[in-house]
Amino acid sequence: MDLVRHLRYFTVVAEELHFGNAAIRLGMAQPPLSQRIKRLEEELGVRLFDRSARQVRLTEAGRLLLGEAREIVARVDRLHDLVRHGEAALKIGVPPGLAAGVIAALVAAFRESNPGIRLAPAEMWTSDQVSALAEGVIDVGLVRHPVTAPGLHFGQVLVQQQGVLLAESDPLAGAGELHLADLAGRELLMPPREGEPGGYAEVLAECRRHGYVPAQVHHGTGLGMVLAGAAVAFGVREEVPGLAWRPLLGSPITCRVSTAWRTATDVVSDFAAVAVRTLKESAGMADEGGTPVRRVSRRPGVLA
Repeated sequence: MDLVRHLRYFTVVAEELHFGNAAIRLGMAQPPLSQRIKRLEEELGVRLFDRSARQVRLTEAGRLLLGEAREIVARVDRLHDLVRHGEAALKIGVPPGLAAGVIAALVAAFRESNPGIRLAPAEMWTSDQVSALAEGVIDVGLVRHPVTAPGLHFGQVLVQQQGVLLAESDPLAGAGELHLADLAGRELLMPPREGEPGGYAEVLAECRRHGYVPAQVHHGTGLGMVLAGAAVAFGVREEVPGLAWRPLLGSPITCRVSTAWRTATDVVSDFAAVAVRTLKESAGMADEGGTPVRRVSRRPGVLA
């Protein structure tokens, strides 16, 4: 019996607690999956799941095995990376627009504490990261809240205050701090709804609550429409010719970010700790309830 493969099947079933859903994630039919779990139970001499017509639950033995199984599977994956690439790789998801300087700082800080492991970042929205984590495409992600997903674990949540980005020709560019209601009549540029569904809904709800209903919502990350005076956007301060940034009174719009993972390993935990330090130092983020440090960025995006 291929023990590692069977443990991989077990971890997916344990996360889904549904053989049909687990089979879909694994790209196989349900009967063979059930047979493999039964074979693993026979090999270990214990029952791992309580099955009924209505639900699947982990037994005590199954709960004890789950943490060890995840660690074994993750270690084998890292060994495969080591053999293929000469060093182990930690595959991470990062939000589009994350400043190059922040990514460089993440890589350098993680390399310092884990010299034998390279970071392999992939740019993807939060919804794509959730899918990639479920499918094992990435090991850990940097996701924007609110986000919920079965079996997903989150690190410390950090907050970054957002101001308003607008064209220098906009009459509001000469003002100091702005109320959201001051943006009345203006169109709004936001990340795509399907990429950041939780954040998208939260931002629009906060706008409505403070008296700003965008005349139209556009989707994208480039600031061309803002520079042309056709829309405004929320974000951190940018040093871009023709672009103005103004803070919002009461800081009603925030970006909340944390690491996310399905399988907890020492390497994932190390990355989560490094990410918190780096986002605080390089992206001007703060603990929830703390006072964020505003920094200047040269690249538009979700984070500075």
